[in-house]
Amino acid sequence: MPEAGNPASTFATALLTRLVAGGVRHLVLAPGSRSQALALAAARLEQDGAVRLHVRIDERDAGFLALGIALETRRPVPIIVTSGTAVANLHPAMLEAWHSGVPLVALTADRPEELRGVGANQATRQPGIFGPAAVWSADVDAPSPGEDNSRAVALADQVLSASAAGPVHVNLAFRDPLSGAAGDVPAPDRSAAEERTPTATPIELRPRAVVVAGTGAGPEAADFARAAGLPLVAEVTSGARFGPNLVPAYRTVLADPELGGAVEQLVVFGRPNLSREVPALAARVPTVTVRTPGAEQFDPGRRAKIVDAVALPEEPFDPQWLRAWIVAGRRAQIPEDDVPYLGDPFSESPTAAGRVARAVMAALRAPVTRQSLVEAVWRATWPHDRLVLGASRLIRDADRHVPGKRIRVHSNRGLSGIDGTVATALGVAAGAADDPRSAAGTTRVLLGDLAFLHDVGGLLLPPGEPRPRVQLIVGNDGGGTIFDGLEVASDADPAAFDRVLYTPHTVELAPLAAAYGWEHQRVSSRGDLDKALTAPPRGPSLLEVPLPR
Repeated sequence: MPEAGNPASTFATALLTRLVAGGVRHLVLAPGSRSQALALAAARLEQDGAVRLHVRIDERDAGFLALGIALETRRPVPIIVTSGTAVANLHPAMLEAWHSGVPLVALTADRPEELRGVGANQATRQPGIFGPAAVWSADVDAPSPGEDNSRAVALADQVLSASAAGPVHVNLAFRDPLSGAAGDVPAPDRSAAEERTPTATPIELRPRAVVVAGTGAGPEAADFARAAGLPLVAEVTSGARFGPNLVPAYRTVLADPELGGAVEQLVVFGRPNLSREVPALAARVPTVTVRTPGAEQFDPGRRAKIVDAVALPEEPFDPQWLRAWIVAGRRAQIPEDDVPYLGDPFSESPTAAGRVARAVMAALRAPVTRQSLVEAVWRATWPHDRLVLGASRLIRDADRHVPGKRIRVHSNRGLSGIDGTVATALGVAAGAADDPRSAAGTTRVLLGDLAFLHDVGGLLLPPGEPRPRVQLIVGNDGGGTIFDGLEVASDADPAAFDRVLYTPHTVELAPLAAAYGWEHQRVSSRGDLDKALTAPPRGPSLLEVPLPR
């Protein structure tokens, strides 16, 4: 006979143990009384070396931390919280996970049935609180004394299966006593989770087709474009911005009537949302969209053919069509107009050599612009690193200017919000640590000052957890300059516009970083920027780069 124990602790231990057996490698939690059985069970699993545990005091940041881990590892990540507003604070992360198809698992503690709807403390209507943002949900009755582990095990299996489609919500009722000694629970056996290979659909490609790669597209988009001999339009967050078929400065080429106007078909991977040109073209021409995890599929024209995967064509198409796009894209690339001309470095003339030396020094001392910032960060990032781009003006500058490079890029583009950018990046770093090839890498985070200030709480790293090698690069222009691009900016009252849109601030970032135990460095020249990026500290650091409005 199994040894009896506290019902809450036994159920919580059996549930988490089964999740770990099914592939869960990370658990995230925020403290609370009602969720104590889950929290203590998570701590025991960490002590046994079965899982990595991350503790945060803010549920909103805990949710985005779990989101970042799941985004990097593509494994389900449970986030444990107590009842009441703690649950509501997970909603932003759940929404982002829903739109991006990320396997986030909300484990929320609740009152038992007899304490619901009677004015009990810290109790609200938690079942269904996330609406459609939970692709699957369960409201679980409180465990009973003497109950075996079968219900907890079956629930864990349902969670693992359902999370393949996106975020799930498990609302767990617990009765007093809320924790105690757990009964007998089998140790996790690390059984491998099954992965389904999507069925490839042969599609009829038109000669003047273009391959588009949006957020999350991955290398498959570049491989398909190369096999088909078609131009590749790849957003900076796609993970497909590389290869011989990549079209530089794609927005300009798409807007060109001669080339963009001649497109007969789009083949779309991922979720394009960094330009206006791609959705406008997709609304005009026949589109094949390769299904991606998440709430919605890319279909601006509401007539795209949605397929699970596409079969590679046997032969590439007309090389002249591809060549025209590549040449046009290279011609459209915008060089920095304020970088001094360096002259001929191979000239034997002393005068020419001196001119080159002076030009090099002038370039290194030149102030940092947005274009030079995004290019420097891109240049300093390598395949063993991770790059996280916040929803700010800088991500659009990067999409316009950076060249092709095969690196891992993440961004919360499901809803393109600035919520939880710091916490998401720390989650990405934690997930990347699972890969031995990335152990020595740096997770760089490029974001604006408002996105940074919106998630200052994400800087808090608890004692006893590894301090990740994360470098936050904050382009600080004193407010939301992304709104300066709105049509209304030229007509609105300047004072009113600044107050309600630009939202200026005077926050000093150095003491803020020091308060959270992060290193801080402020650079204003391009030479100093390159030094700071190529030799970042081994722990968490904040690199502040002042930018003009």
